[in-house]
Amino acid sequence: HRKLEVSRKMDKTIFTKSHRDLVGRLIKARKATKLKQAEVAKKLGRTQSCISKIEAGQRRIDTVQLKEFAAIYKKKLRYFIE
Repeated sequence: HRKLEVSRKMDKTIFTKSHRDLVGRLIKARKATKLKQAEVAKKLGRTQSCISKIEAGQRRIDTVQLKEFAAIYKKKLRYFIE
């Protein structure tokens, strides 16, 4: 039961304001670089569908992934989390 309870709490994180803010900054940064989702996906070794789900707020992003996005978009990590 404990594992299920933790899992439910984690699922809710994608619906928080801070997650929506992060997603908005990811989209804004990508558009500022004039990159398409498919181009970002190729640079990250992922599918365009994965990038689309991240930008739609359907998939969480960890700090390692965020560092990769920051490098591609030439932004500091704090840009995405402040």
